[in-house]
Amino acid sequence: MENYENVVLCEHPLVQHKLSLLRDKQTGSKEFRELVKEVSMFICYEATRDLPLKDVKIQTPLALADAKIISGRKVSFVPIMRAGLGMVDGALALVPAAKVGHVGIYRDKQNGNTAAEYYCKLPFDIANREVIVMDLMLATGVSAIKTVDIVKKAGAVHIKFMCLLTCPEGIKALHDAHPDVEIVTGAIDSGLNEDLYIVPGIGDGSDRLFGTK
Repeated sequence: MENYENVVLCEHPLVQHKLSLLRDKQTGSKEFRELVKEVSMFICYEATRDLPLKDVKIQTPLALADAKIISGRKVSFVPIMRAGLGMVDGALALVPAAKVGHVGIYRDKQNGNTAAEYYCKLPFDIANREVIVMDLMLATGVSAIKTVDIVKKAGAVHIKFMCLLTCPEGIKALHDAHPDVEIVTGAIDSGLNEDLYIVPGIGDGSDRLFGTK
């Protein structure tokens, strides 16, 4: 597989196993939601691997111990609605104190396949936080680019993009627009089809997540 700059691929066996179950068209919405939560937790582990730490003294029941705690900027998760909502619970299981923003984006096919914003609510202090934008897939990159534009305009500087799977087209698009944004993913698929779906992919992630297909 090609090595992509500024991309972290989570190749843990459990992630790959659960992604395979997600891909299966026979997997129903209930199990699909559970799998999205579980895989998101693993990928969030990778996305937060470089949070800064500081040394502290902790009194254990037996002795004084040298220990480490997270220091500096706190975390904010920003799911792209609708599909990104399915990843929030898994991420919050790891970082329960994180604040959650929401950005609603839809693909406007009538205006050159552009991204149109219909909702945005971000933490007031997002400029002081490590921001992890989340979506099930990074396909064309249109929604991801628009969302990163929005959080940067709000003052965010330290931004990552977390998804379950992506493709070369999506990676290139996001990196061309925002080369400073690291992509953390569970799989890099072969590409997009004529309908701009990732192949082999997981189909329409939002519909499968919420049972609206």
